[in-house]
Amino acid sequence: MEKHLDTLPGTAEPAGGFDFDLTDNQIQIADMIRKYGEERIRPVVMELDESQHFPLDIMKELGQLGLMGVLVPEEYGGSGMGYFEYITAISELGKFCGSIALSMAAHNSLCTGHILAFGNESQKATYLPKLATAEWIGAWGLTEPNTGSDAGNMLTVAVRDGDHWVINGAKNFITHGASGDVAVVVCRTGEKRAKNNATAFIIEKGTPGFRPGRKENKLGMRASETTELIFEDVRIPDANRLGEVGDGFHQAMKVLDGGRISIAALSIGIAKGAYEACLRYAQERQQFDQPIANFQAISFKLANMAVEIQAAELLTFKAGWLKNNGQKVTQASAMAKYYASEAAVRIANEAVQIFGGYGYIKEFPVEKYYRDAKLCTIGEGTSEIQQLVIAREVLR
Repeated sequence: MEKHLDTLPGTAEPAGGFDFDLTDNQIQIADMIRKYGEERIRPVVMELDESQHFPLDIMKELGQLGLMGVLVPEEYGGSGMGYFEYITAISELGKFCGSIALSMAAHNSLCTGHILAFGNESQKATYLPKLATAEWIGAWGLTEPNTGSDAGNMLTVAVRDGDHWVINGAKNFITHGASGDVAVVVCRTGEKRAKNNATAFIIEKGTPGFRPGRKENKLGMRASETTELIFEDVRIPDANRLGEVGDGFHQAMKVLDGGRISIAALSIGIAKGAYEACLRYAQERQQFDQPIANFQAISFKLANMAVEIQAAELLTFKAGWLKNNGQKVTQASAMAKYYASEAAVRIANEAVQIFGGYGYIKEFPVEKYYRDAKLCTIGEGTSEIQQLVIAREVLR
């Protein structure tokens, strides 16, 4: 694999700019995932999609490869890497299967990331080694049936009872809601819409009253498990509280800042997968005694795809650089997620168009990219929410 590619900016220069060579870690991660993906993911990708089967065995193998705790320090069993490696890993996985890349990203940035960022030493020592190796799969719960972006009005409530909390309510659209071994859940602990009215808790599978609900039947990302979480008088010790009472919403927004980089990287992977598939097809497909890539209508589509992928990567790696350097990332991650996700939808749409009738057939790869891409404009904040975040930042 070449060290210098057309895309994928790598390390940051001391002066604060970008060195566009890949780091050695990025090269090794990309090469490892490409080999693994060809052997283990590509042969089963459509079977998993059709059956909506969550491939727990593959997730465990990703843990053995160090991909389920990319950002977790080595002292807690993780890989101890940064956001450049993380972005590379997600995007390379996304080229093979958006579902698997989504599950890997959600495990890393949401549940694991929340405990890493806001857990105390005891909580980190207890949960991170299991999560980083995929001995345990993590889930994260914020969204509810009636409160998506309106999280301040959530109905899942935690009430203090001595040294314990009692939780009642429901969350939905939860990745790994059924298969997860542990979940970080944000609950309301104050009055509706009051300031600082939410708190985050760690809840283990098997806790009485804590169970998964309905599994969603989705358009795309079908092998990434999405379910409800139900809480019926769930009693947990105060030791399972993450951070201070009332700090849950603030924590969630910080977690989502990083999570949006994950979705941007996932969008890039899906976009690249679709682009590379139709690039090959356009050079092989013959019409009027020549490859369709020779026709301007097709070649211009490919040119626009290439530009959008590089633009999305630059925005995403800038956000990653800010994260690596401990700088505020709210605007940059929202920009990256917004642009990359919308670009992935456009690119997947054009890929289907280049394939023509075959693009609509499941035997060919681009229809799945087309279905998977749309989730990226919705999950971890819709495109409209990203515009709201960006507008607030630029108008400060």
